Amino acid sequence: MEHVGGAVRSVEDWEAQEGAPAPLGATWNHARRGYNFALYSRHASSVTLLFYSKDDVFNPCYKYRLDYLNHKTERVWHCWIPEALIPDAHYYAYRVDGPNDVLAGHRFDRSKILLDPFAVEVFFPESYDRAATCTSGLRTDGRAPLGVLPQRIPHSLVPPFDWGEDVRPRHTSQTIVYELHVRGFTAHPSSGVAPERRGTFLGLIDKIPYLKELGVTVVELLPVHQFDPQEGNYWGYMTLNFFAPHSGYALDDPLDEFRQLVRAMHAAGIEVWLDVVYNHTSEGDQNGPTYCFRGIDNRSYYLLKPDRRLYVNDTGTGNTLRCANPGPRGLILGSLMHWTHYMHVDGFRFDLASILTRNDDGSVNTLDPAVVAEISRIASYNDIKLIAEAWDIGSYQLGRTFPGQTWLQWNGKFRDDVRCFLKGDQGFVPAMMRRIYGSDDLFPDTLHDACRPTQSVNFVTAHDGFCLYDLTAYNQKHNEANGLNNTDGSDLNYSWNCGWEGDEGAPEEVLALRRQQVKNFFTLLMLANGTPMFCAGDEFLNTQYGNNNPYNQDNEITWLNWELRAKNHDIFRFFQQMIAFRKAHPTIMRSRFWRDDVRWYGVNGPPDQAPHSHTLAYFLRGATVNDDDLYVMINAYWEDLDFRIAERPSHPWLRVVDTSLHSPQDIALPGHEIELRSQHYLVAARSIVVLRSPHV
Repeated sequence: MEHVGGAVRSVEDWEAQEGAPAPLGATWNHARRGYNFALYSRHASSVTLLFYSKDDVFNPCYKYRLDYLNHKTERVWHCWIPEALIPDAHYYAYRVDGPNDVLAGHRFDRSKILLDPFAVEVFFPESYDRAATCTSGLRTDGRAPLGVLPQRIPHSLVPPFDWGEDVRPRHTSQTIVYELHVRGFTAHPSSGVAPERRGTFLGLIDKIPYLKELGVTVVELLPVHQFDPQEGNYWGYMTLNFFAPHSGYALDDPLDEFRQLVRAMHAAGIEVWLDVVYNHTSEGDQNGPTYCFRGIDNRSYYLLKPDRRLYVNDTGTGNTLRCANPGPRGLILGSLMHWTHYMHVDGFRFDLASILTRNDDGSVNTLDPAVVAEISRIASYNDIKLIAEAWDIGSYQLGRTFPGQTWLQWNGKFRDDVRCFLKGDQGFVPAMMRRIYGSDDLFPDTLHDACRPTQSVNFVTAHDGFCLYDLTAYNQKHNEANGLNNTDGSDLNYSWNCGWEGDEGAPEEVLALRRQQVKNFFTLLMLANGTPMFCAGDEFLNTQYGNNNPYNQDNEITWLNWELRAKNHDIFRFFQQMIAFRKAHPTIMRSRFWRDDVRWYGVNGPPDQAPHSHTLAYFLRGATVNDDDLYVMINAYWEDLDFRIAERPSHPWLRVVDTSLHSPQDIALPGHEIELRSQHYLVAARSIVVLRSPHV
């Protein structure tokens, strides 16, 4: 059945006849028993709404052709469909026509079935064919993703959910962020999760006791937005839809199971942050698929080069969203509100967040980009945390350059400086002082700026690059499994294999040094002022076998091997106890910088900041926050050095950490520390010693 929109019969009831331009997407009106549909497309010449039953995704059970005189307001096409017209409809999509003129930036293709960008659930037919969506002029009926019509329930886009006494956890000085991949966390047979639940939201619920035991307070999930199952991006950074949870992470109902996960995390006192990719889509460049944005309005959704034939590729993925345009901007804000309101998410980490600062013409605006201000406003009203990866291929905005003034930021300088210092590179003592202090060079606490050290998300490893063990085991990337030659090589200036490439045949002394270096990295991470983050599996020396860019590896390269938890129980214990130590000492992570409470030293006297120096020590006074005094000695040199402890507190120094020692002597439980009898301590080569003096 097909209907062509006609003239309005009743002036008083015009909206019931024509639909409304807001909200965008498909919205069920329970009182009036029908759906409102709204689609942003400035340049389309015609729009047809298609409905499908569960039994036939090739032939629409109902079509509705919109007439622009009645069904278009400014840039939005809209219509009203009574329930009675579509009793058997379960899925919907659009066919959009317009100029196919690449020189003008238009790529309309009426042969393509197009997914509603605001669909809250996505269905992939068994006959789905990504290759067909990539072929211009080839019909994709039955071979394209479809939107699922919202259930016919009142007052909600999604089914109700019993949140119980859900209370959002709140952490300040105790925040420990743990980045993980939903599938990779439990997909391995060794995970201890039931086979049918491995690699799912429900499987992650089963691991909450482990997260509690480790001591993390935030899980930052790699993208869980729906992505194309045939695109080959295991990480999920090629988003197809920004509203629906990825169906591949669910046994049955992605929406319900994701909300079960959030509810369970909150009950355990753990926040849930999402890694979100509002900078590009899975449609890629001009050779990619047309199943959504490109076919709806290419020029509105994507930044194009001056000749408009090709895409701006500041993301390195083929395209860049035109975030300053009303269409994409509304999509981003709508998605954030959806995940905040319906999913109870606690925070969002914005992949390549500097893309949000692009003007409508693609130029960079670090002063007042509208979308950044609007996101910040949403966050303040809803008590949501915002975290930026403040760089992309074309713009590096880490620190005060990024216009999100109160956002947290991934501190890539912390990562690089700590790696270089512990590797043994020259000239990094001054940088280490900055990073441990809280990176006030990037987040200054001047009268004008008044930044806070918590804005610096300190990390040594993340999903992108070597995992922590591989950082100590490889000098070269080993990405043969990827099947591509364009894999990332950025780690290679910062990794050090401790004298042997890989594990095969590695001498015992090399393996021991790697364990020591891993402890060194984590010790500095836990001692630095700021917000610490580490990557799942680093706590038991998980390896990716030297692959530093396994974005397309859905296999044992990226799945956590939980057998390593038992094998490397000493490293797990060290991570667990260092987390507990940080939490027990609020003097480390403060809302403000340490200022006069920190005094810097070297091996024997003031700190040696010369290029040849590889050592540093410091005293952190805890009385200001009613805490113990701390003294830290760091020897990144390749020989043992006799440090003189420059401070004499009123109570003896107790040794808490010595990374050169074997477990359990490497980190002492509270009350079991070793009391020092001397103001001198021999700090072993490439090791760190942490002392505390009790505050009474």
